[in-house]
Amino acid sequence: MHHSTVSDARPDAFVRVRGAREHNLRGVDVDIPRDALTVFTGVSGSGKSSLAFGTLYAEAQRRYFESVAPYARRLIHQIGAPKVDSVTGLPPAVSLEQRRSSPGSRSSVGTVTLLSNSLRMLYSRAGTYPPGAERRLDSDAFSPNTAAGACPACQGLGTIHRTTEELLVPDPGLSIRQGAIAAWPGAWQGKNLRDVLEALGHDVDAPWRELAAEDREWILFTEEQPVVTVHPVRDPDRIQRPYQGTYMSAHRHVMRTFSDSRSATLRARAERFLTHSPCPVCEGRRLRPEALAVTFAGRTIAELAALPLTALDAVLASAPLDGEAARVLAEDLRARIGPVVELGLGYLSLDRTAPTLSAGELQRLRLATQLRSGLFGVVYVLDEPSAGLHPADTEALLGVLDRLGAAGNTVFVVEHHLDVVRHADWLVDVGPLAGEHGGRVLYSGPPQGLADVAESATARHLFGPAGTQTGPGRRPVRAARGSVRLSGVERNNLRGVDAEFPLGVFTAVTGVSGSGKSTLVGQVLAQEVGERIADPVFPVRRLVEVDQKPIGRTPRSNLATYTGLFDVVRKLFAATAQARARGWKAGRFSFNVTDGRCETCQGEGFVSVELLFLPSTYTPCPECGGARYDTETLEVRYEGLNIAEVLGLTVESAAAFFAPVPAAARSLRALEEIGLGYLRLGQPATELSGGEAQRIKLAAELQRQRRDHTLYLLDEPTTGLHPADVRVLLRQLHGLVDAGHSVVVVEHDMEVVAGADWVVDLGPGGGADGGRIVAAGTPAQVAAAGAGRTAGYLARALGAS
Repeated sequence: MHHSTVSDARPDAFVRVRGAREHNLRGVDVDIPRDALTVFTGVSGSGKSSLAFGTLYAEAQRRYFESVAPYARRLIHQIGAPKVDSVTGLPPAVSLEQRRSSPGSRSSVGTVTLLSNSLRMLYSRAGTYPPGAERRLDSDAFSPNTAAGACPACQGLGTIHRTTEELLVPDPGLSIRQGAIAAWPGAWQGKNLRDVLEALGHDVDAPWRELAAEDREWILFTEEQPVVTVHPVRDPDRIQRPYQGTYMSAHRHVMRTFSDSRSATLRARAERFLTHSPCPVCEGRRLRPEALAVTFAGRTIAELAALPLTALDAVLASAPLDGEAARVLAEDLRARIGPVVELGLGYLSLDRTAPTLSAGELQRLRLATQLRSGLFGVVYVLDEPSAGLHPADTEALLGVLDRLGAAGNTVFVVEHHLDVVRHADWLVDVGPLAGEHGGRVLYSGPPQGLADVAESATARHLFGPAGTQTGPGRRPVRAARGSVRLSGVERNNLRGVDAEFPLGVFTAVTGVSGSGKSTLVGQVLAQEVGERIADPVFPVRRLVEVDQKPIGRTPRSNLATYTGLFDVVRKLFAATAQARARGWKAGRFSFNVTDGRCETCQGEGFVSVELLFLPSTYTPCPECGGARYDTETLEVRYEGLNIAEVLGLTVESAAAFFAPVPAAARSLRALEEIGLGYLRLGQPATELSGGEAQRIKLAAELQRQRRDHTLYLLDEPTTGLHPADVRVLLRQLHGLVDAGHSVVVVEHDMEVVAGADWVVDLGPGGGADGGRIVAAGTPAQVAAAGAGRTAGYLARALGAS
């Protein structure tokens, strides 16, 4: 390992790690300077997060628990310390990781940044109350999330979902048998509902408009769910027995699908039969009338919360402030808004809900909040803060990281973006490869010293000759085969946009954060294509959205369950002589079924430790040690391994182990080809990053190999990928296009954009300054057009190759 020499004048100038063995780390020793910006690099799965988060952050958190309270010491026992011999010189830590924290639907930009609290205080103390108001309202009364503030009619949600007979039955000339109730589900379920109505004595053959008004009302809107015996009409080819059928009204079906369905397609279908009307009482403003009667600078709190932060700042700057309280509160608000705007998020409004933000936006909001808190002498551990940033916004991020360092903090960043890597004071490069072929520190020192480390993949990209390291070679631009046109799009900040997406090619959609890329691709294009797929003349037959949402919310879902590999493996175990002798079926080998699983952790392999005021943590089960199964089940072996050992294999080892089993080999090969050979089959979904989840979904798709023309939509597929892994991913995506499919990616990585066939650039800015198409054409045309903030960066990427 290479260490650069740094004079050790101050004994505490370094954080020293000895013998780190978390995940795939192999007894790592490393020294990292304090009060500096250190970037951890390495290919995906090399172990850099295990060092930054699993070891350094976990150890800082453990010490924090030690210092907080005696009760916490008991928990440390349960949580377990990170696997490391010693860590010295470590200050307390604040983590802003972008993984695993998905806030609920009631949290918003205002609640995440705590700006809402300040704004509510301003209204409570310094607002203008209507004449005759008895007393000042407490700040809770200005929050739609409290009983004191929420509009009673809509519970503070602001919208009411309704449906009408006209929406549910678009053609009243049809009979129920002919499908008059358009909102009903298709296929068997719809037929079942029709048979139930017939059994209840309704006429299903008369035109809808001839039915009595009260019957029509009951059929569509009843909350009752009567159960009747249905005698199906005999189909000549199959005999059906009478069965008990339950009735559900069209309205109830639509509302249930809309609020509970996990499928975006089904939800979108249900939404066609709903009107979303603003709540008539609060007019969508979510608050009680008495809170909405208070104004500041002539506006209600709902009006200010709906403004982009840049506009809110302008209102506060020019408002006449009478009294000390008003001045202090307004200044405090402006001081908190500053860092958010600086990080390129000035287009967000306080009332924007958290689930509509990307992981990168959320992490940068938290970072802005921290900047304001003015802590010093702490460690900040950041997980890819450049995620979701256009190259133009990355410059502002670097300024913020420098400021945290200048204030006397130690900043640890796990990052792939080469501009951030070049900016570091110190680099820790982990590798050389992923999983069991990684886990060593190849270099720790100032960035330029990495150039001499031959086995580092990072060095090749950071110092490689310009252009030799870019995508899989520049290929001639492909010609489109038809296109999908969107016209007059109005959604979020898109105002009357006309866009065209060519088919049969690789299209990249670019633009700064908040310019409207995800809205255009993930919402509008996806919905339009989803609705037109049913039309036999439409060129696209399938739509696949590959997002970064987790493949499961609990440690029960994992790689093997998601890809269907687990079913194959359980059948192999059930077919062994030992299992047959005991009369065990495949179910015995599932950790989700009572028979074979460890009962202490119910097959999770982990037990959850609940902490007051802190997020709950998972710790390995004391009974099975994380194996998930009971001892009897683990006695059965297939080719020498028990089921827990098979789940412990990496994809790469499993591919060799299951080579003779075609059903398993195919899905393992797909995972390996996309660069996920280092993941363990049983790795809980909660431990996977967004980028990993997205690549697992893509691999599951690739192994299906459909013939039908498919449109793949990907939102920032290179997030979390080392440049070396980006090339592997691009090979796969371009392969899909070569096989006759269409790929549309929302992307900030200019290397990827330079290799696309077509580029749609949105902007010029974010929020109200964005939402227009600034340029569209081949990469060379968009770079030459010089419009918008992408052109210059794209020209540089094209020039480098």
